[in-house]
Amino acid sequence: MAPIAGDPRFSMVAGEASGDLLASLLLGGMRRRWPQLSATGIGGPKMATQGFTPWWPSDKLAVHGYAEALRHYREISGIREALAERLLRERPQLFIGVDAPDFNLGLEARLKAAGVRTVHFVCPSIWAWRGGRVKKLWRSADHVLCLFPFEPELLQGHGIEASYVGHPLADAIPLDVPRAAARQALGFTADEPVLAVMPGSRRGEINNLLPAFLGAVRRLHAARPALRFVLPVAPGLRPLVDQHIAAHGAGLPVELLDGRSHEALAACDATLIASGTATLEAALFKRPMVIAYRLHPLSWQLMKRMRYQPWVGLPNILCRDFVVPELLQHDATPNALADAVLQWLDAPQRAQALEQRFMELHHLLRRDTARTATDVIARLLAGA
Repeated sequence: MAPIAGDPRFSMVAGEASGDLLASLLLGGMRRRWPQLSATGIGGPKMATQGFTPWWPSDKLAVHGYAEALRHYREISGIREALAERLLRERPQLFIGVDAPDFNLGLEARLKAAGVRTVHFVCPSIWAWRGGRVKKLWRSADHVLCLFPFEPELLQGHGIEASYVGHPLADAIPLDVPRAAARQALGFTADEPVLAVMPGSRRGEINNLLPAFLGAVRRLHAARPALRFVLPVAPGLRPLVDQHIAAHGAGLPVELLDGRSHEALAACDATLIASGTATLEAALFKRPMVIAYRLHPLSWQLMKRMRYQPWVGLPNILCRDFVVPELLQHDATPNALADAVLQWLDAPQRAQALEQRFMELHHLLRRDTARTATDVIARLLAGA
């Protein structure tokens, strides 16, 4: 492999909390290879801990569904135009778009057409919905880093270079869950039941889901007074969560955490959780879960028409089965959510069988993603 002349200059864009986490893990591997690299663009606080310099914060891109995207279209479009112009002037050695396909693919296409090499990290879920994006991906990315093993073959069938690198969360989360340590850190005893309440990391998700989640908590508290409830709050969202608790959860024994979602998942007996990357984290922590999601009615109708699979939650998609319940849109009622949680708490043998299924999934996804992806990036930079 030919050496890289000088310290590599990368630009990256990651949207919302999950993209910030994925990008930070990738940056860690890249910095071990190239300690003096520079990385700039759009990112969040976890990326900043790896020496990333944000020109805009990632939460500018954290919109929820089509309706909210339309409301913020002008601002987001302006950011993308300004970023594209700056990157075309400064010409990084490589642009890495981390998820956020609605923002990144158009930007990548423009950069690629101008001769800037582009990598898209996280294959868009063309196997689940909006398959037409594969043509846009072909125009946009010189290479795609895939989190799931079935994706490279699918993309290569469309003429897109791709590599399976595993999922970085599978490396970051231990195979053996540190349950006792997490419970001690959060102040729970070894035997008291705990439910992690996780309504999402975006404002739209919280607005759509938290009232129903709190309604479910009220019913669960009445049915199981000994059940403990813990709710990790993403940075910057505490006032919004407090507002919903005042309106819908007054008097409920919900313990709020500033972040610490991994400790909550390690400690809990089950989780009530918004569909998204957090459900994969819950699976890697081998936790029973009830997946829920609600969208603006317009966004929901559009998404329903473009779905190809019966599953929405990542654990179910990867296992190709409804291994955990999904309660979506109008089905995500407080009563239904509470009943689904109780079914897990009342069936420890079922929960143990699920734990084994998730352990197999964890091994499949554990590929030292940061190193594997960095190897691919090094070959691209060397012109291999």
